[in-house]
Amino acid sequence: MFCYQCEQASKGKGCSSVSVCGKEPAVAALQDLLVYSLQGIGLYATEARKMGVSDSEINEFTVKALFSTLTNVNFNAESFVALIKKSVELREQLKQRIAAAGGNIVFSQGPAVFRPESTLEGLVRQGEKSGLKSDASIDPDILSLQHTVLFGIKGVAAYADHAKILGKSDESVYAFIHEALASMTNKTLGLTDWVGMALKCGEINLKAMELLDAANTGTYGSPVPTKVPLGARKGHAVLVSGHDLRDLEGVLKQSAGKGINVYTHGEMLPTHAYPELKKYPHFYGHYGTAWQNQHKEFANFPGAILMTTNCLQEPKGSYKDNIFTTGLVGWPGVPHITDNNFAPVIQRALALPGFVEDEDGKSVMTGFARDAVMGVAGTVIEAVKSKKIRHFFLVAGCDGAKPGRNYYTEFVEKVPKDCIVLTLACGKFRFFDKELGDIGGIPRLLDIGQCNDAYSAIQIAVALSKAFNVGVNDLPLSLVLSWYEQKAVAILLTLLYLGIKNIRIGPSLPAFLTPNVLAVLVKNFNLMPITTPDADLKAILG
Repeated sequence: MFCYQCEQASKGKGCSSVSVCGKEPAVAALQDLLVYSLQGIGLYATEARKMGVSDSEINEFTVKALFSTLTNVNFNAESFVALIKKSVELREQLKQRIAAAGGNIVFSQGPAVFRPESTLEGLVRQGEKSGLKSDASIDPDILSLQHTVLFGIKGVAAYADHAKILGKSDESVYAFIHEALASMTNKTLGLTDWVGMALKCGEINLKAMELLDAANTGTYGSPVPTKVPLGARKGHAVLVSGHDLRDLEGVLKQSAGKGINVYTHGEMLPTHAYPELKKYPHFYGHYGTAWQNQHKEFANFPGAILMTTNCLQEPKGSYKDNIFTTGLVGWPGVPHITDNNFAPVIQRALALPGFVEDEDGKSVMTGFARDAVMGVAGTVIEAVKSKKIRHFFLVAGCDGAKPGRNYYTEFVEKVPKDCIVLTLACGKFRFFDKELGDIGGIPRLLDIGQCNDAYSAIQIAVALSKAFNVGVNDLPLSLVLSWYEQKAVAILLTLLYLGIKNIRIGPSLPAFLTPNVLAVLVKNFNLMPITTPDADLKAILG
């Protein structure tokens, strides 16, 4: 196997035995084979659109299948066997529709004619021949950009899937994902083509995040600033982790009146700010802090745990019996809920002791999405003009267990008191409970939301640039990002598509970027690695 799609790639180069995330070689091979088969769908779907044919089942299957290959989403080999076989079935169905419409169905590329083996072992062997480094003839720099696009569309697929669950979709998103997959079989494309494809991925990801923003706010209302307790309330308990708002809503509805309190974990913290979710009286607080502590946190949680999307390496120890999954999440031996019936989760919560008494703890604020921030835009603008606010820092992105992420905690702690810190995604759990105070009533630490709420952060930046009549790059705003998996890749490509420069990224640079590709990013966007908090703050503020 070979995998380097996440920040924790072994030795900064790639995992070649068992992945750092715990992914076994067989699962890695099956994921590679699924992507390979999806390239075949991409070829035919792109051709079909020329005939005016777009198949909704194939569109939705493609994003779900890609999403399932993200880091820490699905480690269940059998589920990939089913997805691979389904991808070929859908490809052949689409091929017939194209032929009926008079289109081209003659493609010689391997993914277009791929036939899966009938056994798990056979599929694994096929997957081992179709991995990221399987074609040694591809120029390393082109391969680097191909993989940047591949990992980017995986992130796009995650956001598109979440949006579709709540009824929002856009044909252009599906079309680009298919185009990108098809392009990976085209050996005539050069570096300029792939640079363009990477920036196009950023553009499409902006659309996907916009769709998800509309889906979330249209269903649950616009987030409002909300204080969330970090302690516990006496009673049975369910912990919901991940990103999926509809699953959380289902748990809240079905557990109402049963003596169960519902807690969030990880990226679900911002859901406390949505009016249609916060109305449930048993939706209590947030449990847990940083990503690297998840195993310990889950082992200590005295209730049932629902995992809705990628957040955790494979469950370990006795607490595994308390975990349930939904959506695309899958681990061998962990019960999976497919019908939105959370009775098994509720029954397990009632069978466990829960919290035997109230436990006091800190509280944190969330809900500072674009509507909340722009609602006080006049105050913010005046504070900048009067020099009360010197600078804004967006310290945001993924968390992870790899050493070096304490940089972000230290950075936020050292940000001068006349500066504001905006944050989003799970990286904030390094510092989300820090007491930073306020500037004229404006909190110095503003939690914008989940990783997809980068869309909100972008809208805030655009609105401020208009208010000050300057470009975004001329604002007193610096981006200091942490990355871990493929949604972060998609967001970075969006920022580059928008022309945003001087981004600092860490704790290490992506292993899939060759020196030449990195040099282009440095030259055109001044993308740079983090160094030390003191040095970076001095470079930014002088």
